[in-house]
Amino acid sequence: MSTEPEPVTEDTTDAVDAGPETPGDATAPATEAAGETVRPEGEPETADAGADSGTRPVEPAGQGPDAGGEGEGEAAAQVSEVDAELAAQRLERERIERRKAEKQGPIDAGGKLSGTAADLLAAVRAVESGEKPAAAVFGAPEPARRPAPEPVRPSRPTPAEPAAASAGSAGPAPETVQTVRRVLAEGGAPEALAPQTAALLGEGAQEALRADPWQLLRVGGVRPEQADGFARALLGAECGPDDERRGRAVTVWLLEQAALAGHTALELPRLVATLAQRGVPDPDAAVQSTLAEGEALAFQDALEETGAHREPAASGAAGPDRAEEQDEGGEERPVRVLIGLERYALAEESLADGLARLVNSTPKQDGSAADWEQAAASAQGSGAELIRAVAAHGLVLHTGGEASLAEPAALLHAAHALGLRAWAAAPGPLGRDRFGALLGDPSAEPPSPGSPAAPAAVTVAGLLTGAEGPGRDADGALDLDLLVVLDAPQLDVEAGALLAESLPDGARLVLAGDPAVLWSVGPGRVFADLLAARVCPQIASRRPDPGPLGELVSGIGVGELSQVEAPGKEVVIVPVRDAGEAVHRTVQLVADSVPRAIGVPAEETQVITPGHGGAVGTRALNAALKERLNPGPGRFGGFDPGDRVVHTPAPGRVLPGRVVGADADGLRLSCAGETVVVPRDRVEGSVRHGWALTAHQALGGRWPAVVVVLPGDAVPALSRPWIYTAFGRAARHLSVVHGVEQALPRAVAEVPAKPRTTRLPVLLAPQTPAAG
Repeated sequence: MSTEPEPVTEDTTDAVDAGPETPGDATAPATEAAGETVRPEGEPETADAGADSGTRPVEPAGQGPDAGGEGEGEAAAQVSEVDAELAAQRLERERIERRKAEKQGPIDAGGKLSGTAADLLAAVRAVESGEKPAAAVFGAPEPARRPAPEPVRPSRPTPAEPAAASAGSAGPAPETVQTVRRVLAEGGAPEALAPQTAALLGEGAQEALRADPWQLLRVGGVRPEQADGFARALLGAECGPDDERRGRAVTVWLLEQAALAGHTALELPRLVATLAQRGVPDPDAAVQSTLAEGEALAFQDALEETGAHREPAASGAAGPDRAEEQDEGGEERPVRVLIGLERYALAEESLADGLARLVNSTPKQDGSAADWEQAAASAQGSGAELIRAVAAHGLVLHTGGEASLAEPAALLHAAHALGLRAWAAAPGPLGRDRFGALLGDPSAEPPSPGSPAAPAAVTVAGLLTGAEGPGRDADGALDLDLLVVLDAPQLDVEAGALLAESLPDGARLVLAGDPAVLWSVGPGRVFADLLAARVCPQIASRRPDPGPLGELVSGIGVGELSQVEAPGKEVVIVPVRDAGEAVHRTVQLVADSVPRAIGVPAEETQVITPGHGGAVGTRALNAALKERLNPGPGRFGGFDPGDRVVHTPAPGRVLPGRVVGADADGLRLSCAGETVVVPRDRVEGSVRHGWALTAHQALGGRWPAVVVVLPGDAVPALSRPWIYTAFGRAARHLSVVHGVEQALPRAVAEVPAKPRTTRLPVLLAPQTPAAG
């Protein structure tokens, strides 16, 4: 089947001018394009899909064509923003370790466990004492109900701990890189992997690779079958699928892929089943070996019986007594066994500790109860409820759509008037700038001399590193009394842990966001877990988003794709038949129809599509949009002055901007009002064109006009959260380039967010009272 678009006349292409249509009217057939299909961005646990998932030659993470704008941060002589953030994470982990060392030792319990749970407890204690666990630890695992699917590998590379530890240095020594390059060449692996491999494995990288070739799996973008080929070339006849080193490496790799898919741990049966799918002959032994070597941790969660469904009740690794409680009849309760990486286990435990401290502590008394009540009385509806809740509690959750942001803004102004040092933080600059404009109401009263600075919005990364916000006090805590975190569903467990641990005693934390949007790129579902745990007050905004767009998006949030009246062409559906027509219509909408019919210029229109690859992914759309809107030779890495771009200085962080120019130092960008210089060797891995984004990249932002592109091969990527997020980025006008027929209403009605395995609710349960 040809992918060329069929001829279209001017009378049928100008859909915006022709009049409004709604999702219920879109019935035109869609034909999947031949050849490469869209690499879907998918659910939030897949992050921004930019890496093709096929078995392609290994490419250095952040440097191949699939890395795109999800690459590594800038390499600069002085400490960069990324270095500072990694340093803050290292300090926080050391702080967590010190705190854990001060806790009492594990409780001597476990006599009431049997079967796999008892064996696991013995294994955990054996590992803690330095012994190898018994061979029968995982000898009879609970059978999985169905094989666990292979976690989808997102595009962004994930730096391992050795890279983080040396982030502040100039990188591996040239001689180390050279020796690693020789070993890679000997094993048939791309020599371009040498710098990252040397950074991950350190000075002894050459010896480490020869001793254990499967260490190559630690490099971002390398898959097990590629590491197997490398090992066969180096080890020859000694290489076999039952090699213990391979079993450990694949186990850790699967746990890392699960983290990239949003999980903080995996259930043991699912991990065992997936190991078997990856060709590990004895999955139980592989898990056992991984635990024995300390490369992963085991946890036990007791399950509460609620009818036919079992809910996690409590957990423990070193102290599994919580999982050994008996019910009223004296029978043992079932136990869920989880395996996870230490990095995310520590972060989730630290987050639970920090949140419990906020829930159980009395907030600092700034202002009398009468003052707070007066501030609440001046607010309206759920805004007054939010102020009253914050007055009495250290942790409060606030939910709502775009219109609800007025309530946290009113809270911040009220807190400032009471003398509190109040700040707002958003995961990215899009959310920061959007909320900052709301805070900067010219009618707000200016601060008096000696009073705290007026509330302002910063980014979470800038707040933690000190680049933005109030900085830290003498004890290392953030120098503030109230922190409102916006777009809270974007928080992963590591960022959440750093925030919670950084708050001083007596501070108040408000997590605000729309629970219907896509979850975080990183592991965890912090906001959703807290909402489900009900450990603190939850204030639901009663401010509906206005107009046809607000009605459309609200319906999607509850699983209904309704037909809405759009007299001002707020919503327009543009049916397409194939990939070529989808690209053609998208360019026409951005460059001609929307500016002419709606009055929104092309630079204020954002295109959103499910993935980076394929015939209608961000790469293809950006190429077509550049040719129309800013043609040029692309002399510097494919970019020209005036190009709209997104820069990713660190995995999961997106900075929109424009190309200003280029010189010997690198590509010069203007991002959020600041000049950013991207070195030449980092351009390919960390800068993408930005006329078209994925929904995850667009999170936190709102544009006057949005064009959402749904080609026929995007059906697997569609879900209710994805559609809700993409459609919700439009403030005045939404055009939908529609080629998925009935898959769109079906996804809204039947495809919720994919579940994530996390431990936060279980960790919070014994530390916090239920809020009701």
